[in-house]
Amino acid sequence: MSTPDWNTLLPALRPGTRVALHAPTAQALARARGNFKNLSAAQPQAKVWIVANAQAVQAVLDAPEEMGPALARVLLCPNTLKNNGQTAPDNVQVLPMGAVEALARMQQDGWVYIRS
Repeated sequence: MSTPDWNTLLPALRPGTRVALHAPTAQALARARGNFKNLSAAQPQAKVWIVANAQAVQAVLDAPEEMGPALARVLLCPNTLKNNGQTAPDNVQVLPMGAVEALARMQQDGWVYIRS
């Protein structure tokens, strides 16, 4: 059996492709960091953001330095922060609406959704 040539079979990402990596758990956040790093290196023109809610928010707050360059592209869920009586530090962005609504809006606007 021959191996398919995936570079031929799969279309290239269009310039300006926007990707939302959804991380609702600490484990998903760790995967999202790797996804962010790999996709950003392979496709530097792509716009990649990590949307964190639920337990992933606490993981970001506990160790923001572990996010590395991805920290500038992390969006925290304000509902999770509010429900846990927390605030984000100034160097971490908070969405203006809940993460689920933001992800729905992003998909509606053509963002590629990936659950990390």
